[in-house]
Amino acid sequence: IVLDDNFNTFEHVANCLLIIIPAMSEKRSWDLTLKVDREGSAEVWRGPLEQGELYHQQLESKGLTMAPIEKT
Repeated sequence: IVLDDNFNTFEHVANCLLIIIPAMSEKRSWDLTLKVDREGSAEVWRGPLEQGELYHQQLESKGLTMAPIEKT
């Protein structure tokens, strides 16, 4: 889950999603970025924990503000 913040640009967030999340389309990355801005957060990927931890770490390393991983 990506959280809204006051320092990442729309372009940066959308590009990070596009590069890091597999099978992410440009349209979907922008839709999710706008959702983060409008609603304060967006779930950008759901799947196996180990894979989710990798994407979480990669997005965080690019400066995105991430919620803790929910282990379900």
